Amino acid sequence: MAATSGRVYNFSAGPAVQPEWVLKTAAEQMLNYKGCGMSVMEMTHRGPHWEPIMKKVEADLRALLKIPANYKVLFLEGGATHQFSAIPMNLLGGAKKEADYIVTGTWSKKAVGEAKKFGTVNVICEPSKYNHVPEPSTWKPFSPNAAYVYYCDNETIEGVEFPYIPETNGIPLVCDMSSNFLSRRFDITKFGLVYACAQKNFGPAGLTIVVVREDLLAIPPVPTCPTIFSFKVQADNGSMYNTPACYCIYIAGLCFEWLMNLGGLEVMEKMNADKALKLYEFIDNSGYYQNPVVKQFRSRMNVPFTSKNAADEKAFLAEATKAGLHTLAGHRSVGGFRASIYNAMPAAGIDALIEFMKVFMAAHP
Repeated sequence: MAATSGRVYNFSAGPAVQPEWVLKTAAEQMLNYKGCGMSVMEMTHRGPHWEPIMKKVEADLRALLKIPANYKVLFLEGGATHQFSAIPMNLLGGAKKEADYIVTGTWSKKAVGEAKKFGTVNVICEPSKYNHVPEPSTWKPFSPNAAYVYYCDNETIEGVEFPYIPETNGIPLVCDMSSNFLSRRFDITKFGLVYACAQKNFGPAGLTIVVVREDLLAIPPVPTCPTIFSFKVQADNGSMYNTPACYCIYIAGLCFEWLMNLGGLEVMEKMNADKALKLYEFIDNSGYYQNPVVKQFRSRMNVPFTSKNAADEKAFLAEATKAGLHTLAGHRSVGGFRASIYNAMPAAGIDALIEFMKVFMAAHP
């Protein structure tokens, strides 16, 4: 069941599986990038070798997402969790000091906790159980003083994904796309700001991309906002106010190249939909495994599931690891199992997982 080249199938939620082409290309260029005599890891971000890399990475991302000229692309250090604070610090310093939050899982809930430190937060939607997105007609009204509306497009822990973009009646929409960024086509112009950490679909941990509409950069940050967290300062300095995460950006660029070589986001979206459908259909029809999420809100990236007998969980994980299927444990807060099947997870990995699940259920009735 092992993957090619002696590699295992890695179902980790992050850091996660990366495309083999990306890893092989990076390995080939590790010691001597395109004849410059040094690794990208060693380059100064102020030197002549780095500038074309940075320009191409941004150009390729803009092409993939069709990002208009009135949006800035920021390549920031740190994880997406940094943005739980950076967003309210940047957007609540103007005349409007309230924000509306749609809570559908653990990560949007955590974002609320951070935002409350910088302004008034209105939770307009939060189901009693994180297994669906409540109908918009049941949400509380948006605040007339809201500087933005925030939501998480894909909740990695619970496996809940929005099948649509919320309508905010003109209030800037802010979205955490950390675990499904670049997994499908979406209209960036419907958002004021989108952000995503790299370690799911486009490179190693340490980089977060922020795509922000230029008009939002005119909002003054809260007085306590550190300079390095200012979106405007980062935009004005080309994401190089300080030394950027150069190697992470370079690997992200290789992921963008890989996506473009595949045929772009439309092709990737179809591949992801097919992988997810196959796994969910097996779970639903098995009579042994269960997925807790309402069907229309099931994530294409993170598939949580449980088995008929919870006492067999340790055996499942141990046997799966021996079979070359790694990191299938559910998040520690919810237990059970979770298969994260990001862009780089091949269809063969889904087939191998399903075959193992069939063997396991037969051996543990």
